[in-house]
Amino acid sequence: MQKIKEEVIKMIQTMPDDINVSDILDELYFKLQVDSGLKELDEGRWISHEEVELRLNDKCMRK
Repeated sequence: MQKIKEEVIKMIQTMPDDINVSDILDELYFKLQVDSGLKELDEGRWISHEEVELRLNDKCMRK
């Protein structure tokens, strides 16, 4: 847990001085999403670009 706290403190320290709480929360949310996506990739949970295109095309055709 200490490592996460240190990462967050370092992230905030690298941000501009005129940031607000919303900016910090946005950055934390972005980091959460990136970390989650990287974990999914590490676990082999992903789909190919071609599969995404097929799914999107299929959805568009149903409308």
